[in-house]
Amino acid sequence: MFQGYGAALADTSTCPQPWDEMFADPLRPDSSQVRQAYCELHSALGHLTRDELRGRAEALASSYLAQGVTFDFAGEEQPFPLDAVPRVLAAAEWQRIEDGVRQRVHVLEAFLADIYGPQRAVADRVIPASVVASSPGFCRQAVGLLEEGAVRVHVAGIDLVRDESGQWRVLEDNVRVPSGVSYVVSNRHVMAQTLPELFARMAIRAVDEYPQRLLEALRASAPAGVEDPVVVVLTPGVFNSAYFEHTLLARLMGVELVEGRDLYCSGGHVWMHTTNGPERVDVVYRRVDDDFLDPLQFRADSVLGAPGLLTAARFGNVTLANAVGNGVVDDKLVYTYIPDLTRYYLGQDPVLPNVETWRLEEPEALAEVLDRLPELVVKPVDGSGGKGLVVGARASASELDRLRAALKRDPRGWIAQPIIQLSTIPTLVEEGIRPRHSDLRPFAVNSGGDVWVLPGGLTRVALPEGQLVVNSSQGGGSKDTWALEEVGAEATSAVRSRQLVQLSPPPSRAHDAVAPAPPSRPVAARPRAAVSPVAGGPPGTPGTPGPRGRQWHAPAHAPQDPDGSDRYIQQVRHQQQQSESG
Repeated sequence: MFQGYGAALADTSTCPQPWDEMFADPLRPDSSQVRQAYCELHSALGHLTRDELRGRAEALASSYLAQGVTFDFAGEEQPFPLDAVPRVLAAAEWQRIEDGVRQRVHVLEAFLADIYGPQRAVADRVIPASVVASSPGFCRQAVGLLEEGAVRVHVAGIDLVRDESGQWRVLEDNVRVPSGVSYVVSNRHVMAQTLPELFARMAIRAVDEYPQRLLEALRASAPAGVEDPVVVVLTPGVFNSAYFEHTLLARLMGVELVEGRDLYCSGGHVWMHTTNGPERVDVVYRRVDDDFLDPLQFRADSVLGAPGLLTAARFGNVTLANAVGNGVVDDKLVYTYIPDLTRYYLGQDPVLPNVETWRLEEPEALAEVLDRLPELVVKPVDGSGGKGLVVGARASASELDRLRAALKRDPRGWIAQPIIQLSTIPTLVEEGIRPRHSDLRPFAVNSGGDVWVLPGGLTRVALPEGQLVVNSSQGGGSKDTWALEEVGAEATSAVRSRQLVQLSPPPSRAHDAVAPAPPSRPVAARPRAAVSPVAGGPPGTPGTPGPRGRQWHAPAHAPQDPDGSDRYIQQVRHQQQQSESG
C-alpha cells in the first residue's frame, strides 16, 4: 500500500525534510517507523488492497455528492474533496493544541475589548496605534458598540501548521466569519461508514456536540432580560461558497436560516418576516462580512444585510455573532503582536508560538525581505484563501520584480515568513498513497464562561505534489481529524460512533429552502422571494411574491435597474461570492 511513498521526499532539494505525521522516517515507510497514534490505522490500511481503498474513496465522493456537500471552486460547484486516509492526533498532542487554542481565544477577546475600549495596550506601547488604526479590519463603528464583558469571539478558527521539527505553530487567526466546520461534521459522518472497523477499535473523540455547543453559546449571548432568545443564521445566499455550511448549521441547531431581506429593523429591534407575522430576533449568527452587514453603516450598495442592524446592536437589543470589528485580529500584521499581547493580558507565554514573521513597515525588515525574496513567502495582511500569496521560490523573475515594487509602495499591506515545509500526511492520489502537505484549523466556541474546542478540527491537504497552499479555494481537499481519548477513558469509540450526527440532505439551493424551527418555537415556513429567474424573477420583479405573500419591493438602498433584472442578479451574485471568504 505504501510502496513508493517516500520517493518524492527523497529529493534532496527539499531541505529540511518535512515532518511526516505517520512515519518517523518516511523514506522507510514500514511498520517499524509508524508513530504510535497511527498504528491501528496503518494496520487496517495494510489489510486493504489499493482497489479496495479506492472503492471506499469513490463511495465517499458519491456520498458527498448525494448530500450536497459542495464547495465553489473556480466558479463551479463541486463535491468537497475528502481523503479516505484520516489524520490521527494522540491524546497528549491534542491536549496541547486544545490548551493553546483556548489561550489564544482568551487573548484575542481581551485585545478586541481593549482596542474598541480603553486601548491600554496602545497606551502601554505593546502595539502601535498606527498598526491598529491602519488595519483594514479595524471598524470605527464598533467602538463602544458592546458592553464590558460581552463576548466578541463566539466562534474562532485558528489555523495551525507543523514545522519541520514537529512543533505546532499558529499560522493565522480567523475570528471574523470563520468557515469550514460543516466539513468536520460531514467528514466524520461518512468516515464512520467508510472505516467502521477503526471506529470500533480506536477511542476517537466525537464531533457531534458542535451544533449544540454553538447554539448554547449563541443563546447565552442574547440581550439581557430575554428568557427564550430567537436565534437565526444570516447567510449571504445561495451563490456564497459556504452556503452548504449555513444550511447545515441552521438545520442542526434547529433555527431559521435567513437572508438580509428576511429581516427588518423597527423601534430599535430586529424583526423576522414569518407567515404568522413579524417575530423579534435576539441573536444573529451572521455569516456576512462587516462591509455588507448594514447598508446604513457600511457599503450603501449592499443587498445582503438589513438596514439598522448596527443601531439595534448599539441599543443592546440584538447580539451579532461574531461581533462587528473582529477583522482587526485577522490582520496578519496584528498577528505578529499576539505573543506580546498574550504576555501583556494573561501574564503567560504562548502555548502555541507564531510562525516567524517580518513586519515590512520596519525599514530594516523590509530591506532584509527585499534581499531574500526568493527564500520567503509573502502575504497581503488582509488576504484569505491563499489569495495574493507569493512563494518566492516558485515565482518568476518578473513576478518577484512586481512584488518588490508592491512592497516598497505599501509595506504596511504585507508580511513575510520563511518557507515552512508543512507536515505531510499519507494521502490517496492517482499514483497511490503519497505524502501531501497539510494544516489544521481547530474550531473554538466561546460561551463567555468557557471556551470549548471541537476535538480534531478541519485538516486541509494540498493535493498536488509539493504544493504548500492547502486552502479549499485553491483546489485543496480535507481529511477527517481523529483526536484520540486517553487510554481508559470512560467513553469509548464504540459508544461515541453511535452518537454521530445523522445528516439529512441539505435543502435545495432555492430561496424557499428554510431550516426547521425548534420544536419549542414553531414558526411556519415562509414563502420567500427567489433570486433565480427560473423561480419567478429577482426581488423587485413585478408579480414576485415576498414574505407572507406580499409583493416584494427592492429596499430603498438597493440599486434599481429600470431596464430589467439582470444587473441586480449580477450584483447579488457578486456580493454573495465576495462575502465571508474566511
